[in-house]
Amino acid sequence: MNNVKKSFSIRDMENLSGIKAHTIRIWEKRYNLFTPERTSTNIRSYSLASLQKLLNITLLYNNGYKISKIAKLDESHIPVIVREIVASNSEKNHAINAFKLAMVNFDQTLFLNTYNSLLAERSFRDIFNEVFIPLLNELGLLWQTDTISPSHEHFMTHLIKQKIYLNTEKLQLVEPTKTNKVFALFLPENEIHEIGLLYLNYEITLRGYKSIYLGQTMPIESLQDLLKYYDNLHFVSYFTVSPTKDELGAYFEKFAVSLNAAGNSKLWVLGHQIQNIAQDSLPANIQAFNSIEHLISML
Repeated sequence: MNNVKKSFSIRDMENLSGIKAHTIRIWEKRYNLFTPERTSTNIRSYSLASLQKLLNITLLYNNGYKISKIAKLDESHIPVIVREIVASNSEKNHAINAFKLAMVNFDQTLFLNTYNSLLAERSFRDIFNEVFIPLLNELGLLWQTDTISPSHEHFMTHLIKQKIYLNTEKLQLVEPTKTNKVFALFLPENEIHEIGLLYLNYEITLRGYKSIYLGQTMPIESLQDLLKYYDNLHFVSYFTVSPTKDELGAYFEKFAVSLNAAGNSKLWVLGHQIQNIAQDSLPANIQAFNSIEHLISML
């Protein structure tokens, strides 16, 4: 069964390119840039080739090309100019568009080729922060607007997680150089959104600390064994959907009883559920961070 998405509504085209539907209609009518098919009720339907063309046109338009000039270009010449722009300028926007095309087509080869092209020019840290984070933010919006399905989002996040694992593993071949702290990273019960935590594991390891990654949906009781092996543990967690704001107080109290009886453990937390929590309202051994960068600055 072929699950590749081949037909796109004008709302899909708007969401994927960032160009307003009204503008796309004008470009279509005035410059004949696209020739959508129409349903029996006269609703536009665009092909994958039209989406790819729109993404390339968007890059040219955002780099100062007038749409009237783009319309006069030979269609085969547009990708050539795009590649020239990418070669001389930042690859960020082009890479994000390529990753979106890879996602829509479940095209792992395109994802890997795009990633390797970026890696030839920049570090993994730069790729993650400058390309993957904006891409993931876009994917969330595309999912919310029904432009992509959960399978598209899972496909892309799985590939990004693969790259985090790969780059973290390279660092783990070297013994930690800093011994004053040991980090234990986990997600609380009913929490499965782990890309942010996986990347933190990479950053902590990069800075020479021992980092123990425990993964998704970990009950507090299951963390107690770590206390037998390490002093001065820093637990790190990401609260995206759980525990909710109403449950935070009880969660922090349970942490104090179960994991900080000796007073040596700390809990560093970030994520959507703690964004509006004031630090001065938290116990002394618990610290909230408003971003990955904020937490990294404390290492």
